[in-house]
Amino acid sequence: MEPELPVGSMVFVHQIEPADIAVGDNATFYRSDGAVVTHQVYEIDPVAQMIGTQGIANKNADGSIMHDAEQTPFSSVIGTVSFCVPYLGFVNAYCTTMPGLLVVVAVLALLIAASIVLDRMVPDEPAGKHTRVHARERRS
Repeated sequence: MEPELPVGSMVFVHQIEPADIAVGDNATFYRSDGAVVTHQVYEIDPVAQMIGTQGIANKNADGSIMHDAEQTPFSSVIGTVSFCVPYLGFVNAYCTTMPGLLVVVAVLALLIAASIVLDRMVPDEPAGKHTRVHARERRS
């Protein structure tokens, strides 16, 4: 879906009734093989309850956008794209692997350890040091 949605983006999807999708919307849906895909809607057939989609980066030899080989049934539609965060999908994909999970746990453990060490290194200040007493004298 580049350039609108860069490869590796994390896409946030708003659930919507398939009948409310409009041509030009970026719809997220389950492909027939179970993969989750986000493509642009170019056609809606409310009678057959199908939508036609296209990946806007998928071009034919003449440079026109290639339509997806199969139409998507309304029942496979998840929703439309609300917004995306570029490259966050790569981070998410890495963090859901075993090495990525170990890195996340190690970083969290180091942050907790550093917090504990720093907390013990800084001496406690006396309670009265920051307390100010304000007294006003009135002159007659």
